[in-house]
Amino acid sequence: MLDGWAQGADVEAWLVPINPIPPRPFDRLLNVKYVRTVVTQLCYWPLLVRELRRADLVHVFSASRTGFILSTVPAIAVASTLRKPVVLNYHSGEAANHLAGSRLARALLRHAVDVIVVPSRFLLEVFRRFDLKSTVVFNSIDTLRYHYRIRSPLRPRLLSTRNFEPLYNVGCTLRAFARVQARHPEATLTLIGAGSQDNALRELARTLGLQNVTFVGRVHPRDMAMHYAAADVYVQTPSIDNMPLSVLEAFASGLPVVSTRVGGVPTILTDQQHGLMADDNDDAGIADRILQLLDNPDRARTLAAHARDTLSAYEWAPVRERWLAVYRSVLAPASNRPMVRVETA
Repeated sequence: MLDGWAQGADVEAWLVPINPIPPRPFDRLLNVKYVRTVVTQLCYWPLLVRELRRADLVHVFSASRTGFILSTVPAIAVASTLRKPVVLNYHSGEAANHLAGSRLARALLRHAVDVIVVPSRFLLEVFRRFDLKSTVVFNSIDTLRYHYRIRSPLRPRLLSTRNFEPLYNVGCTLRAFARVQARHPEATLTLIGAGSQDNALRELARTLGLQNVTFVGRVHPRDMAMHYAAADVYVQTPSIDNMPLSVLEAFASGLPVVSTRVGGVPTILTDQQHGLMADDNDDAGIADRILQLLDNPDRARTLAAHARDTLSAYEWAPVRERWLAVYRSVLAPASNRPMVRVETA
């Protein structure tokens, strides 16, 4: 988003990091659990005060649970104190559980935020269930970063780019791959990501006797395109999700997609039209969909082509206009100003 605004003159945007590095010698405390959180907060709050003073409005990127407490609440509190309008961009697929369990979150979103923006119709409906009005602005994707390639031949080279956390259920991907490899011994699976389940997933791969599984770790966004280019099928098996950009990146790269049918995934991927889906935690179903693609590569290529046709809605130009409309609605009656200064936290 920041790169997009930098290309025009109507919005000046800058980022306030939620985990600023403290000055020496306090930076050494970042290696101490819990103390790290205290030190980071002691740096984050004054940084917010300094940076928000010069903003016309505050665009807050919000996750759920701990991230909401440590990064979203301070940004809202400081913006409210400085009487700056707040646009809250909520993107967590855990919204339903978060809102149900947090009275603080519901109160802040209802009384201290000017506009709630969500990236999918799925989250729009979640917020509506809690009597919270929101508006949809899709996540954007730079399609020029990715090279669309027709997979001919279609080989059993699978790719997953979800982090190793329980909600993404990468274990289901491994179990599905075991079924695929039983039919295609030469099949490969590349896992890009990291997280709390790293060791457990490696142990699961060993227990299943899997071959040709590569744990790449974290990859910088600028290097992701080459991993999509090297694969032939994209697979993900989250149990909770919102609007995964990884699916759009696969679309832009020409990869047929197999996914679990959860959260907001069906709002960007229509089953049997843009890809194939199975139920949550259904490794047999996921494997069956992958094998369907490998058995019918013409159909896989057709699905990939149809998926690519959906990407125009997620390109920066239309997304930019939606954001401008949101910003100007918050800043009215001063919405005719030539430039809007937006701080993002």
